[in-house]
Amino acid sequence: MQNDYTHITVILDRTGSMESIRDDTIGGFNAFLKEQQQQPGEATLTLVQFDSQNPYEVIHHFAPLAEVPELTRRTFVPRATTPLLDAIGRGINDLEQNLGKLAVPRQPARVVMVIITDGQENASREFDKKQIERMIQEKQSADWQFVFLSADLAAIGEALSSGMHDASVMGFDKTSLGTSAAFASTSSRISDYRAARSKKVSFSDEDRAEHDIERQRGKGKKKPH
Repeated sequence: MQNDYTHITVILDRTGSMESIRDDTIGGFNAFLKEQQQQPGEATLTLVQFDSQNPYEVIHHFAPLAEVPELTRRTFVPRATTPLLDAIGRGINDLEQNLGKLAVPRQPARVVMVIITDGQENASREFDKKQIERMIQEKQSADWQFVFLSADLAAIGEALSSGMHDASVMGFDKTSLGTSAAFASTSSRISDYRAARSKKVSFSDEDRAEHDIERQRGKGKKKPH
């Protein structure tokens, strides 16, 4: 494997409910992209957008980060409903197949999948929760890093019950500041991972402290005896 090479797949919700944070999502993604382009080491990006009209639209495929253009209002247009499980399932299969096409010396040493949504699953037809749980656990055991960002507490619960590590799941407030903070925290943690300053992509208490939704989530956790 190529030790200084990271591949990042972003699976981005573009369903109708994202309209209220459309410009914030565009700005957050573009800030994330700019920061990652400035990091040392080789990196490629796959960007997938999903909604029920097109559950898996590949916008960029294993593109060198330096060549990825910014999102615009023309390239990010919210619509329709949320086939979240289908997007995750197809994303995992697609990434696995494309990594398998690379010669072993050219495969990335680090693989990150970032999933960004503002709501719950309501339109999948190909994959169910048990399948996704099995797939995520299998890939996490192979050191894939999964990051899940959501503005919906129930969706966060679903992500955790699907096997994603708690430290890599974070809620964000569905506001301009909340959206930008979520992208900024994600970029910082991925930068740490790419530079080997951390062994996993994990959010800190400081990352979480900015979000009311995280405080609500914390209230729901049982206190240790």
